[in-house]
Amino acid sequence: MHEAAHGGLHRNQAINEFVGQWLCAVPVGADLASYRAYHLQHHKFTQQPEDPDFSLSAPFPITKESFTRKAIRDLTGQTFVKQRLPLLLSLFTRQAEDADVTHESFVATGREKMARFLAVNVSLFGLFWIAGAGVWYFGVWLLAMATWLSLVTRIRNIAEHACTSTGPDPFSHARTTRANLIERLLIAPYWVNYHAEHHLFMYLPCYRLPEAHRLLLDKGLVTRMEVRPGYLDVMRLATSGARTS
Repeated sequence: MHEAAHGGLHRNQAINEFVGQWLCAVPVGADLASYRAYHLQHHKFTQQPEDPDFSLSAPFPITKESFTRKAIRDLTGQTFVKQRLPLLLSLFTRQAEDADVTHESFVATGREKMARFLAVNVSLFGLFWIAGAGVWYFGVWLLAMATWLSLVTRIRNIAEHACTSTGPDPFSHARTTRANLIERLLIAPYWVNYHAEHHLFMYLPCYRLPEAHRLLLDKGLVTRMEVRPGYLDVMRLATSGARTS
């Protein structure tokens, strides 16, 4: 969905929009157009007061205890329910306007969005059931969406901008994290760990970001960037504070 929001999922715009919307956004309760409008504002005003994501990075560093409480809420499904309950309730309200999309949830309310979310997931369950694996819809897809997705989204949000600069240099507004194979598999697929490069070249396809990193390294520009050796190192930094938000 993120790649499609930048038009980088496919060079054919119609294919980019269709796949980004129906195969990426809708199945998790999101909407590509709503997400794009919000996300491009984040790119325009990164780490500035006008940045819609600024409230996510501003509280850091926080305490380990604070992060642990958040992680428990993620892994027990509480975050999932909190984020998607307004989406469910929108089916029974008369409000026509959608709520603002946030990166923390990437979910916008609205009857049409909820109806699409339910329809696609009913279809997914049907496909699982026809394949003789209906229980795995709940055991794999729904369980992962309600638990691990919330935690991974939180960790990536932290790694991307927490404890980075709010100064005038755009090279320092986002962080690149050198992810190992396990981190790439479980936390950072599609080269999302090269987030500083993504902000510098936001229309560059994700598979070109490692090359962009190498070129910046060759030119000596990486010294202006925030680069960390791994996600564990970033989490130590982000949970080293005395704040309890």
